[in-house]
Amino acid sequence: MIDFQTMQARLSEGLQRRATVLPLAFTVRDEGRDTVVALSLGAKPSFTLIASSNTWEFFAKAVPPVGYQSLVGMVRMGHLRVEGDMLTFGQHLLFLEQLFAGLRPDTEGTSGRDVRSPHDPEIEPVVGRYLRLDFERKPHRLYFEEAGQGIPLVCLHTAGADGRQYRALLNDAEITKRFRVLVFDLPWHGKSSPPPGFERERYQLTTNMYVDTVMAFCRALKLEKPVVMGCSIGGRAVVHLAMRHGDYFRAAIGLQSATHADPGADTRLRDLGVLHRPDVHGQEAAAGSVACLISPTSPNADKWETLWHYMQGGPGVFLGDLHYYFAEGDLRNTKLSDLDPRRCPLHLLTGEYDLSATPALTAELARAVNATSFQVMEGMGHFPMSENPVEFRKYLMPVLERIAAMP
Repeated sequence: MIDFQTMQARLSEGLQRRATVLPLAFTVRDEGRDTVVALSLGAKPSFTLIASSNTWEFFAKAVPPVGYQSLVGMVRMGHLRVEGDMLTFGQHLLFLEQLFAGLRPDTEGTSGRDVRSPHDPEIEPVVGRYLRLDFERKPHRLYFEEAGQGIPLVCLHTAGADGRQYRALLNDAEITKRFRVLVFDLPWHGKSSPPPGFERERYQLTTNMYVDTVMAFCRALKLEKPVVMGCSIGGRAVVHLAMRHGDYFRAAIGLQSATHADPGADTRLRDLGVLHRPDVHGQEAAAGSVACLISPTSPNADKWETLWHYMQGGPGVFLGDLHYYFAEGDLRNTKLSDLDPRRCPLHLLTGEYDLSATPALTAELARAVNATSFQVMEGMGHFPMSENPVEFRKYLMPVLERIAAMP
C-alpha cells in the first residue's frame, strides 16, 4: 500500500515553490481500505482521486503494468476516478505526475543515455538549415536537420513537438553511413515559422496539409525514393503517404501507427480544453497529458527531454494537431485497400505502454493493410525514438537492414 502520509516529505523545494504561486489541495481515497488522505498546499481540497487498493498497489510498483504507469493513464483506462474540480486537476497535471511518481522505488539507470564527462566538448555531425518554399498557396520557412549519406530517411515528429525527438538517429554513425537522415519541423512547430497571417487563423492540421507538407519538402530537396518514418501523428501520416504516393517512397515505417486513437474512458480533460485556455498553462498541460504514454522503464533524462519538447510548443498547436489525430485523419474514413505494401513496403513498430495507439490497434491496422512487418516493442512507450533511443534502435535496425537490402 502507498503510504500517502509520506507524500509531503517527498516534495522537493522546487515543487513547494509552485504552491506559493498556485495553491493546491486535494484528497486521495483508497476504496478498498476506505482510507482518505488530505494533501494541502495552501488551499481547501478541490478534487479527490479515487481508486481501489489493487490499483494503488499496481501504480506503486517499480515497473507498473500497462495502464497503471501514471495518474492520467489510469484515468484514461478507467482505473482512477477524479471527483470534484476537473479543471484544477488539469491545471496541475504535470506537477501531480511528478508528485506521485516519487512514491515508487527508484529504478533509474544509465542504460538509456550515453554518459559522457561534461568536460569533453563534442560537435555533433548534424547540420541545421532553413528551407523557403510555397505550398498550400502560402509561403513557408521550414527548419530541418540532416546527417549522413545514402538512402534518404525522412522522419516525422509527433503532435505538438518537433524534430529534436530524432536527435539519437541523427547522431547514430551506423545508421548515417547508409542513410541520409532528414528531420524537419512542421509549420508552427519548433524552429519552423507559421505562415504569414497566422495571427488571424486557428491552427488545425488536416490530412491534405500534412501530406502536402511532406511531399513539398521531399520534392524541394529532390529526394529520390526516400524512406519515410513517422511517429504518432507522423505514424498516421506515413500510412496516408503510402496510400497516396506509394510509388514515390522506397518504404514507410510507422511508429505508433493505428487507424485511429483510443480516446480513453474519461475524456473530460480534453473536453474542458485544458490544452488551450487562458487559465491553464497549455504547454505544461500538454506535457502532463502525454506523460502517461511514456514507459515507466524509460530513463529519466530521456523521458524529461521528451516532455520538455512539449512544454515548448506554441499556443494551441498541440490541440490543432490532435484535430488530425482524433478526427480528420481517422483512417477508418479512408479506403485502406489503396495501400499496396508490394508497391510501398510498410513496417509497423509500436510500444507496449502506448495507451493511445495501442499494440492492439496497430495489429488491427497491420492486418487491414497486410503490413510488411509488425512488432510490439517491449518496455517502450509512445515516443520510442526519444524516450528510450538505445532500446528503440534494437527494433529499428533490422527494419532498416531490410530496407537497405531492397533492390
